[in-house]
Amino acid sequence: IEILERANTKIIGVYEDSRNFGFVVPEDTRLNQDIFISKKDKNGANHGDIVIAEVTKWPDKRRSPEGVIKEVLGKKGEKGLDILTIIKKHGLPEEFPAKVLAYAEGIPEEIDEKEIKRRKDIRNIRMVTIDGEDAKDLDDAVSIEKLENGKYKLGVHIADVSHYVKEKNPLDKEALKRGTSVYLIDRVIPMLPKKLSNGICSLNPKVDRLTLSCIMDIDSSGKVLDHEIVESVIRTNERMTYTDVTKILKDNDPELSKRYDYLLDDFKAMEELCNILYKKRTKRGAIDFEFEESKIILNEFGKPIDIKPYEREIANRIIEEFMLVCNETVAEHMFWSHLPFVYRIHEDPDEEKLEKFREFIYNLGYIVKWNGEVKPRNLQEILEKVRGKKEETVVSTLLLRSMMRAKYSPECVGHFGLAAKYYCHFTSPIRRYPDLQIHRIIKEFINGKIDDDRSKKLTALVDYAARQSSETENIATEAEREVDDLKKAEYMLDRIGEEFEGIVSSVTSFGMFVELPNTIEGLIH
Repeated sequence: IEILERANTKIIGVYEDSRNFGFVVPEDTRLNQDIFISKKDKNGANHGDIVIAEVTKWPDKRRSPEGVIKEVLGKKGEKGLDILTIIKKHGLPEEFPAKVLAYAEGIPEEIDEKEIKRRKDIRNIRMVTIDGEDAKDLDDAVSIEKLENGKYKLGVHIADVSHYVKEKNPLDKEALKRGTSVYLIDRVIPMLPKKLSNGICSLNPKVDRLTLSCIMDIDSSGKVLDHEIVESVIRTNERMTYTDVTKILKDNDPELSKRYDYLLDDFKAMEELCNILYKKRTKRGAIDFEFEESKIILNEFGKPIDIKPYEREIANRIIEEFMLVCNETVAEHMFWSHLPFVYRIHEDPDEEKLEKFREFIYNLGYIVKWNGEVKPRNLQEILEKVRGKKEETVVSTLLLRSMMRAKYSPECVGHFGLAAKYYCHFTSPIRRYPDLQIHRIIKEFINGKIDDDRSKKLTALVDYAARQSSETENIATEAEREVDDLKKAEYMLDRIGEEFEGIVSSVTSFGMFVELPNTIEGLIH
């Protein structure tokens, strides 16, 4: 009947100047009308500039939309402008407000002695962080001890960001608005100012840091027999990288093995426990998609010079498994406290889509039996059957599309993909708001500070945080994908006319998608 609200009030495009007026040609090809700009509204834009225009009059049958230029981003082709355009398009924040930065600057670099006395002091326990080479925000450290009875004592120690970012202070309000850090190939839009994420909240080696620790006793079948969640103070021994740990475990690299000789037994125990946990997860039916993620390498001008599959080596898998078991343990612990909490949930797949999937793989010769309710294990079996075969990509892609999207929720309905009854995000409070929110709840709970009034207040808080974080996560994912796609297209631009071998990854009514070994996918009409 009538338009109630417009989706695109600000439009990014190229400004084209003519004698008496100008117009903006939208970058988004779905917007097929140019925006008329009168001379007085061009605000310093020159012909060929990339600009943000705000629509002041909407189009009707005979008239083009009209607008004013709000911001000039730069000339087409300038370094970094392509990514900046995507940042602006998705309305991602670029700078922190002055008030937030001033507040962050006021946070002391040193830890208060009184705070250390109050906590469990585990600075004498050997522990390391394991991250990518270029990571600056180290928010998780791990420690391991192999006990005499063959059990493992695994400690996952997470930066206690909530000690500095208190409820409703300027940092907290800004973090809630952002919801998540966004990683765009060559830059990060952090959830918290660098002063925190790369400073006092980063578990840098050989310095004291405040953490929230989950320490678990795990048996040889991967079962968590006992655990405790405590406020702690730690001092990590080394900042390890995935590459170095993999070289030590996989290649017995002599130089690195000598340098870290006092940690070798720990790394071996980590590998053992990682394999045990992985086996346990697979046994209960967790679905492990073997998708190739891509690593895009840019030169100093922001041009993509190489794109290759991202290696998931043993060191990456160790951290992955440890974080998963920790997230599950914390979620189950808090579920039984009957307090408001933010869970990470993944609902059962869409029945209609699954039926189509079943029909498709039946035509490829795979028979699946599931009666009524489908279990993660049924789908995991299919992935195991196609592993290593040429139809693996297309089957995995189609299965992934039948799945729901994981999201945050105050209700604990389980995580289908992980085949987990209880799951939450606990391990990254530097870059995900839900983790920060639940850290506060856990700390109040273990210190016996939650009464009925507080519980009611928390119900509203977790409800809003879950919704807001799910939304911001979706926007971040879209922006990250768009930047990846843009750089992949730019990389292939220099290869027009070359021939490649690829695999048909999906078929639609308008053509087929083909994936190349370097993870790039394209459409053949």
